[in-house]
This record gives sequence, structure tokens and C-alpha cells, in this order.
Amino acid sequence: MPGSAQPTSFPKSDIKILLLENVHQSAHEIFRHEGFQIEAIGGALSEDELVAKLESGVHLLGIRSKTRVTERALAAGKRLLSIGAFCIGTNQIDLEAAKVRGVPVFNAPFSNTRSVAELVIGEIVMLSRQLGDRSREVHEGKWRKIATNSFEVRGKTLGIIGYGHIGSQVGVLAEAMGMRVISYDIRPTLPMGNNKSVNSLEALLRTSDFVTLHVPETPQTKNMMGESELGKMKEGACLLNLSRGTVVDVEALAQAIKNKKLGGAALDVYPEEPEKNSDDFKSILRGLPNLVLTPHIGGSTSEAQEAIGREVANVLARFTNTGATTGAVNFPAVDLPMAEGAHRVLNVHRNVPGVLRDILKLVSDRNANVIAQQLATDPTIGYLIMDLDKEVAGDVRNAIAVLDTSIRTRMLF
Repeated sequence: MPGSAQPTSFPKSDIKILLLENVHQSAHEIFRHEGFQIEAIGGALSEDELVAKLESGVHLLGIRSKTRVTERALAAGKRLLSIGAFCIGTNQIDLEAAKVRGVPVFNAPFSNTRSVAELVIGEIVMLSRQLGDRSREVHEGKWRKIATNSFEVRGKTLGIIGYGHIGSQVGVLAEAMGMRVISYDIRPTLPMGNNKSVNSLEALLRTSDFVTLHVPETPQTKNMMGESELGKMKEGACLLNLSRGTVVDVEALAQAIKNKKLGGAALDVYPEEPEKNSDDFKSILRGLPNLVLTPHIGGSTSEAQEAIGREVANVLARFTNTGATTGAVNFPAVDLPMAEGAHRVLNVHRNVPGVLRDILKLVSDRNANVIAQQLATDPTIGYLIMDLDKEVAGDVRNAIAVLDTSIRTRMLF
């Protein structure tokens, strides 16, 4: 159905969405088409600022990577229906706290893939030719035309750690440039083109001229590239990290470059990053030779931001209009086609035995006709979508909402 004809739990003009950190105008266009109220703020908010905004009655929250959505902030969002992370990562959001409050979180896992992959390739060439140092020297008025430690990338081996959406795209581009590509992942993957997987991280480190990281932030990946792992890399090899700042021990990396174990590195992410654009970035890595440092711009292209805006705005609007949670990172996936002539009841509840029995008894007691329903659970919560006859749907919704097991219940009509 067209956006203006879809049901909602209350007039769309009453739905308030808060967009932070310069979310792309492509998202604004989608929300304006839906008729939502939009408040946009260019930068990130502190916890206190976000609490105040959410207390004012925000229904949908859109952020990028800098705004921290804490348990305290979520507790303040009594009317918060959903959160959209207009980026890949969601570690800035307390996902469990959001889930137990019935708030699904959506992100954009695909839209900036090409932009990040292209930057990786560009930085591989930069490192192989020490272009960062040569460019800085010319800016300083120095002329150092040298070929020492400068190489073509053709014929070199690129090792990709984390062969997902971005890693596999990097592999395809690198192979097109004549590189040999190997990969390592903790899960089985299907290599693209002539890319080959290896059985261990150590095997990849010992044979790669360039190692690029494309892994999520988890307890298992924290400092996964430390002194021991860097020591296993080939003499003069280069490390690239455009994934998460916590996966590389930067002190160990600095030492490996200082003692010439590594030939260089490129980092786009760091263990600690400034909250806003400023001149206060501090790092032990600053000033080291053949070390390319960029300010978390892997996905910062016009194409990627436009695509991310569309991707996340569409899933937020779809959730608001239909209750669909397909693609949510912290929620059971439910996606039931809209039934004609029905009202839709959405219920998030604690996943304990007997909930569906209790709900169906409430339906039966009111002689309600269930036109369609879908339930999905995870170890913590259950999420139910139920389409009912219009005449009794409101009564059923009110009865379900007061069950001890219910976390959040709303109705679309």
C-alpha cells in the first residue's frame, strides 16, 4: 500500500522522529512523505541531552556512530518505538536494554560496502608507495624522489580477516588489480573469484603482504591484533583497520612500526575517538612513518550516505506502519503481510511459558476472529503480530496490554 494509506497506531502527523549527526536528506524525504514530524540536529548529543529529548516524547530516533544510547536514555524514552543506526555498527546502542523495553534497533549493513572497500584499496596503494610521507614532505618543501621500499601491489598477497560484505568486496577489487587474495573467517564463507580461504589466522598473517581487518566489535575481537599477532606478520608487511577501533592494540602497533617489524599501517578507527569534529585527536600513532590515519571516513561518501539514509528510513517507516522487524539487530524477525479489513495488534512480551495460551484465551473469550498471526521468540522476549476483526481488536489489545508478561502493546488501524 502507498505510505499515506498504511495503518498506524495514531495519526502520522503526531509521530515525532529525532535525527542526529547529519543523517542524509534521503532519509528526511522518506519521513516527510510519511508525514512524520522531524527534528534534526547536526551533531551528537550527550547522555543528558539525549535523555531530555527522549523525555519530550520522541517516537523514532535516528543516529550515526557518535551518539551513545544508554540504558538511562532508553528508560527516558517512554514513547520510543524504534531506533535507526544510520551506519553499520550498533555497539553505541545498549541493544539488550532496548530489546527488553520492546524497542527494535535497525542498521544499514550493506549500503556503505563499496565506499569502505574502495578506501581500503586506495590505502593499500598509498602504503605500498609511502604516498602519505612523500605528500607531506612535498608540502613541507622537501624533494625526496626515492624508490626504496616502494612496490607495485600487483603480485602481492592481501589477507582479509573477516570475509563478510565488505571483506569479500575488497577481495574482488584487489584481485582485479592483480593481487593474490586469501581470507580467514570464524564461519564458513564462499570465496569470490579466485580468492582463497585459509584455515587459521596464523597462516594468513605469516603469508600476507597486506592484512586488512573487517570484523565486528565483540569480546572475541578486542585487541585481536596484539603484540603476538603483529609479531607473526611478514617482515615489512602492512596492516589496515577500517572495522572497529578496539580490534588493534595501538601501542603494540606503534612499537611494531618503530622497530620496523611492519612497513606501515592505515587506520580509520581508533579505541577512542572525538565525539565531534575538533582539533583534539590524540594518539600514540601520530607522526609515525608510513602510517595513514583517517578520521573514521570509511563510509563517508555521498553515495553511501544517501543509500544508508534510504535503507534505514525505509525499515523504520515499515516497522512503524506494519510492525515488521525483519533486519532488526536485537529483535525476533516478524513480517506478516497486511490483511484487508483488519486491525493489527502488536505485542512484545517476556518469553516465558504460557504467554500465547493466555493471549489466545483473551481472543477466544471475546469471540474474536484471528485473520492472521505470526510469533517469533528469542531467549528473552517474544514478538507477536495478530490481525483481528476491527470490531474487537481494540478490546483485545487493551486486555493483552495488562498481562503481567506484556512489555509493549500497540494497535495499527
